[in-house]
Amino acid sequence: MAVELKIGDYVQGKKFASLEHDFKGEIEKVYENSVLILIKEFTKSDEPIVNEYNHRAVVRKADAKMIKAAPAPVEVPEPEA
Repeated sequence: MAVELKIGDYVQGKKFASLEHDFKGEIEKVYENSVLILIKEFTKSDEPIVNEYNHRAVVRKADAKMIKAAPAPVEVPEPEA
């Protein structure tokens, strides 16, 4: 069973297209079969490409490896009237 990816999870993405190395970042949006990652950690030699991609990459869910799950949201009970 695959890990459920959600917004805020910190993941590692596989290299693709012009990127020569894997990268790490935070999920900004979850699609049906892919995720939008805000790239936060990358190899210095990939910097021009990362800048060209505006520090974002769409990656297949199967290619995103979970590093750290986002904290669970805290539910605040509504006060009774």
